[in-house]
Amino acid sequence: MLFLSIIRYIMPNKMALAFDEIGYWSEIKLDIIRKYALQYSRILSSQRDPELYHVYIDAFAGSGKHISRTTRDPIPGSPQIALDIIPAFREYYFIDIDGAKVAELNKMVANRPEAHVLEGDCNKRLLNDVFPNVEFDDYKRAFCLLDPYGLDLDWTVLHKAGQMKSIEILLNFPVMDMNRNALWINPENLKSSLIERMNLFWGDDSWQKAAYAQQLDFNGKINLRKLRNTEVANAFRKRLKDVAGFEHVSQPLPIRNSNNAVVYYLFHASQKPIAVNIMKYIFDDYRYRNY
Repeated sequence: MLFLSIIRYIMPNKMALAFDEIGYWSEIKLDIIRKYALQYSRILSSQRDPELYHVYIDAFAGSGKHISRTTRDPIPGSPQIALDIIPAFREYYFIDIDGAKVAELNKMVANRPEAHVLEGDCNKRLLNDVFPNVEFDDYKRAFCLLDPYGLDLDWTVLHKAGQMKSIEILLNFPVMDMNRNALWINPENLKSSLIERMNLFWGDDSWQKAAYAQQLDFNGKINLRKLRNTEVANAFRKRLKDVAGFEHVSQPLPIRNSNNAVVYYLFHASQKPIAVNIMKYIFDDYRYRNY
């Protein structure tokens, strides 16, 4: 009996691990996803000449449900938000590397044959199993949410999305994780593994010029001075346009925590000016709001 009691005690805790606890800044991000996905689906569903087949892609999808850190209430995650959009997307792809979260996603889409759940490294899954299904010449278009847990996204995904012309992205640019792991005040002590992670996210080592400026000290020695987060974010915005090939990239929206520190920036990139104009309207509602 003692053994069974222990099992009953442990199992609920394991199941609870599938649901992430999120702060209000993440709730703002989910609101933005809901508002934009609705407009995106409305516009593409009404397209008739030619008729377009529109797809929702969610990398780092999580379990589809969260727990509010402030209210302790359950909150629909981005997969559930997308599934609830009316008019519906024609197809959905949800990707996560965590088996427990994938199990929850599979439960969520059990009665939705148009929804596909993929387990594994989202970078490989996107390039090999998802992006090939949304080719421009097949009149397919996709809204792709890239919400990495940290520096887990490879530039090759962003570059491919930009080159395909059929995919627009909403990207979490994790500047706080960058500052914690790679963008140090004194970069001379950075481990090679952290430099490599940053290179993979940025696409090459040009982030070092975007993040640091040279300056002379009183002894005539050249030192590196870390630049502001906004300068790093703007450099990445330019890279999304000039290197990845997105015609239109929004001004990044800073998302702040309760200490007023920027946790991450949200980028929206598309080939269509109307798409970025819609997202600008949504972003601006939060950009000038005291939340």
